[in-house]
Amino acid sequence: MAYNELIKNFEKVRAYMREFYVYGFKSRTEYNGKSTRSYDDERRRLESWLGEYMSFTQTPEGKNVFLSVDSRITKKNPFYKAWKAKSFTDGDITLHFVIFDILYEPSIRKTLAELIEDIDQRLDSAMSFDESTLRKKLKEYESEGIVRIEKEGRKVFYSRMPDIDISQLVDAIDFFSEAAPCGVIGSFLQERLQEHEERFSFKHHYITQAMDSAVMETLFEAIRLRRYVTLDNLGKWAGEVKSVCLVPLKIYISAQNGRQNLIAYHERGNRISSYRLDYITNVKLGDPCVEFEQYREILKRAESHMWGVNCKWNPNQTEHVEFEIRVDADEQYIVQRLEREKRCGRVEQVDENHYRYVADVYDTTEMIPWVRSFISRITKMNFSNRSAENLFKTDIQEMYRMYGIEGGDDDAV
Repeated sequence: MAYNELIKNFEKVRAYMREFYVYGFKSRTEYNGKSTRSYDDERRRLESWLGEYMSFTQTPEGKNVFLSVDSRITKKNPFYKAWKAKSFTDGDITLHFVIFDILYEPSIRKTLAELIEDIDQRLDSAMSFDESTLRKKLKEYESEGIVRIEKEGRKVFYSRMPDIDISQLVDAIDFFSEAAPCGVIGSFLQERLQEHEERFSFKHHYITQAMDSAVMETLFEAIRLRRYVTLDNLGKWAGEVKSVCLVPLKIYISAQNGRQNLIAYHERGNRISSYRLDYITNVKLGDPCVEFEQYREILKRAESHMWGVNCKWNPNQTEHVEFEIRVDADEQYIVQRLEREKRCGRVEQVDENHYRYVADVYDTTEMIPWVRSFISRITKMNFSNRSAENLFKTDIQEMYRMYGIEGGDDDAV
């Protein structure tokens, strides 16, 4: 029988999921973050959600477990199951269902006193709720758009909000749930729809983003409200968690690897920096930021020199990148690709068969994987960062050596 214990603290589960599935599933003897009993409990909990996607390998150190997902078959993010295992008290679940047993359609309107009386009749003294508890719960449901509160004179009436017909949005919801930030919202909406055939599959399916949905939602809220946030961040190099106060400005999501980064203004350090979302925990909204638009303008200027998430914003510290490629007469799609994929800089036509890409960026090394995709077409290059250019050329020469092509073509890098 599957281990099916509900969870109280999602952050705890998120930490184990990162440890097990993102940073590498450790064996029982290697994991030293908690006691072996805690390890066993969490592993069994995760197996109850992800058992059909787990594979095993035997090593000298013991049995290691890893996640194996075939995107040709798996069209729904399996990590969403963790969001649907929230624990609750007996009182919470009883009150939830008894409220909507009474307010079972939008036309039914009740005062607080009438609701208390109806609840007492239905529960028959098995459990009771005072007015304060019920009022808070109904207020919470109003903020969630589930309950409508209407005041008529001195009386306040409570009713259920009408359901929204989403049957015509099946494709949009399917796509949103797997491709958009906080797609778990779409996953919940899917459960309201009748069974239907999944129409989307993804070559690159970044399923681990699901674990950071709560962090992202709070950061989006902070951006919308133009507020500070305090959060705990695991430093990439320091290896320790630090609490920082930031002004969230944007969230960047890589189309290459799915990694999500917060771009934020660090007021104490007087700089714009990037922070990986999977390293962030305990995000809390702070005070309004009066200078929010000013910081967004600084970021906008920096973006004209950003290729990735390195967002130093001193224009005097950019690196010049320039390379030319050969394009045949029937290969205009290559030029179109240059225009489509460039994140900054410009494309210039040199002559009938050659085009030049020119940019001034903060970090040349971030561009190298993209530049490398034009190998065999590059005829000339000039990087002000000579170390990056030399490393690029050395890698190409090493590739030529491995394939037994001494020096490569005469007219191509």
